[in-house]
This record gives sequence, structure tokens and C-alpha cells, in this order.
Amino acid sequence: MADGWLSGTGRRRTAGYGLAALLALSACASPAPAPDPVTGQVQRTLDGRAAAVLGHDERGYLAALDPGAAGLRDAQRAEFANLRQVPLSAWAYRVTGVSRRGDRATARVELRYRLTGYDSAPVTSARVVDLDERAGRWYVTGDRAGEGAAEPLWRQGPVSVVRGTHSLVLGVGQERRTLQRIADTADRAVPAVSAAWPGRWAGRVVVLVPGSLDAMAALLAAPPASYRGIAAVTTGEAGAAGAAPADRVIVNPEAYGVLGDLGQRVVLTHETTHVATRTRTSSATPMWLSEGYADWVGYRGTGRTPAEAAPELQEAVRRDGPPGDLPADADFGFEGGADRLARAYEGGWLACRLIAQRWGEAKLAALYAQVGGQKHREGALEKALNDQLDTTPREFTALWRAYVREELA
Repeated sequence: MADGWLSGTGRRRTAGYGLAALLALSACASPAPAPDPVTGQVQRTLDGRAAAVLGHDERGYLAALDPGAAGLRDAQRAEFANLRQVPLSAWAYRVTGVSRRGDRATARVELRYRLTGYDSAPVTSARVVDLDERAGRWYVTGDRAGEGAAEPLWRQGPVSVVRGTHSLVLGVGQERRTLQRIADTADRAVPAVSAAWPGRWAGRVVVLVPGSLDAMAALLAAPPASYRGIAAVTTGEAGAAGAAPADRVIVNPEAYGVLGDLGQRVVLTHETTHVATRTRTSSATPMWLSEGYADWVGYRGTGRTPAEAAPELQEAVRRDGPPGDLPADADFGFEGGADRLARAYEGGWLACRLIAQRWGEAKLAALYAQVGGQKHREGALEKALNDQLDTTPREFTALWRAYVREELA
């Protein structure tokens, strides 16, 4: 051992020498580069813009814009007017990077905002802001969504707001009575979810109602074809720790509008279930469990029979027998067609219905929570099935296949 001879004193002296050498090197090192002043200037410009939003100060909002950009000022004036009715408790920008080219700059910005009384955590949106320098001051010349980010509802027109007992409904291009009916349905959905899901959650829901399928797709930064025939979706970060993420239920007015009262109630209860279970849903949760559970809560207490709630799966069972396995995550995609998607949802619902009937509703919720509490998919369902239901994936699949045959054949 070459260094075995070193005593404690020797080690201390060696350490002291190293510290002295480090201090000497630090004294000779070049100082850290000064922060780019442009970033601070842009941040101050956007801070003023944020204060104007919260203070309902149109003049202050427009003061951040290039005085010579008449078209931009008109568009931003209209956007500010669209925002007037939105109940905001927070609105802030954080500049994450600036690229400068002479008297022009492009800033990468994170917009964070909260809706009063509904968001315990902010909605975060990536923005790209273009700026020009005039007489030493930076002015905004453009403001657009970052790559892959969605545009907010208020960029689609004036926002109408309806407040329910447990809901906040924001709509563009919709009659107020339509928004009121949606709020009434959401107000029924929230207690229905609380009665089924024993986990803690906020007990309220935010619903966005755009004017069309295309407008819905814009809110999701996705092609319209992805949501044709889908009545509503829920956005939010699954498995978030700490404060609950800011979920939004987004309605497709074209598909939702053709549903009857029961169908609309099931849809909003389904989506509200996703809001309630979000913090106990993770990458370990199979789609058949997350979507099946939401459907189970949606149909709970409606009296709908399997034949009424699972027509596509019933047709397939009568033709080909029960499926060989539980629905895979891929079955819930749009690529396989509407029939395959419907069968996946119906199969997941029947799996959760089986658990509730055979083991009890509390065990179904406990299974859901345990699976979602795992960090990794591998082994998560197997362990939860064993712990909660005293069964295995193979045994449960066999029980489910027999149950599907019994209920639908």
C-alpha cells in the first residue's frame, strides 16, 4: 500500500496543501463571465406585461409592444380583451434563454398561470417571444407557442365563464346556456367521483369548451383527426408529487353535443375521474386499468348493462369468442380504428366491473392506487393483484375472459 504510511497528521497536512494550492489556482483563474444584460432587460419587459394582466391594465399590457407594430397591437388588444373574464390568481413569465442578433432578439419563455380557486399548481406553457431594441429598450414584436406547445383558449376568441358549485367552465364560441348545462353536468360528476374514489383530491374541475373540433385540437397541439369522435379528454401530468397538477377537461363540442343526457354525464364523470386519480396514476398503470376505472366510475349507478355499455365488444365476442388477453396499451390508440378503440375501453370497463363485483369497490380502488404508486411498469400489476386480490395476472385474465363470455355471449 503506497499511501499506507500516511499518518492522520500527514493526511491533514496534505489536505491543507491541496486547499492552499486550490486557493492559489482560484486567484489566477479568469473571473466568471458577467450575465447577459439582455436577458435581464427582456425579463423586466415581460414582468411589466405580467403585472398588467393581473392588474387588468390594457395600457400597461400594450406598453411592452413595439410602438410601430400596429397589426400586433390590434391583435394583442383583442387577446387582452379575451382574457378579461378569466379568473387569474397568478400570471408570470420566466425567460429561459435569449438569442440576440444586433437589435433583435428571440427569447424562450415559460408562462405560468393559475385559475383562482381551482389551480393548486400552475399551468406551464412554453412561449417564444420576439423583440426589437429601440433607444436601449426591448419591445415585443411577436409572441407564439413554443415547439410542441398548445395555444391557450383565449387566443381563440372572447372567453365566457360559468361558475358551478364544483366546476369552472370556460368557453369560446359557445352559447351561455350550453356552458351552463356543461357546468350542471360537471357539478353532478364531482360528487359521483368522490363517492367512488376514496383518495383525496381537490373535489373540483375545470372544463374548457372550444368552438369546434379544430379548436379543440389546437388546445392540445394535435391534429384534429386524432380526436374526431372523442367527446372529451383530460390533460395533466400523471403521478405528480406535491401539489396536484392543473388538470383541464377539454370538450369536443361536435362529439359531445350529439350525446344524450346520460352519455354526457358518463363522459364528464369519466374525465373527472381522471382528474381525481391523477396523482395515483403513473407509467406503471396499464391503460385498461386507468380507462376502465374511469368508465366504471362513469357508469356506476346508471343501471347500464354490459350489453348496453359494451356493444362493440359484444359483437366481437359473439363472432369470435372473448379476447385472448386484456386490452394492451396500443389498443387505446387511434391507429387501429374506432371499433378496436371501443372494444379496448369496453374490455377495461368489464375488468374493473369484475373486480368491483367479486372483490369489492374498496379493493378496486386499492388496486388502482397500489399500481399507480409504483415507479416502473414491470411487476407492478403482478404485485398489486397478489396483494389486493390474492391472484395472478394469468388467473385474473382467465377470470376476465370467462366474465366477458358470460356477460356478452
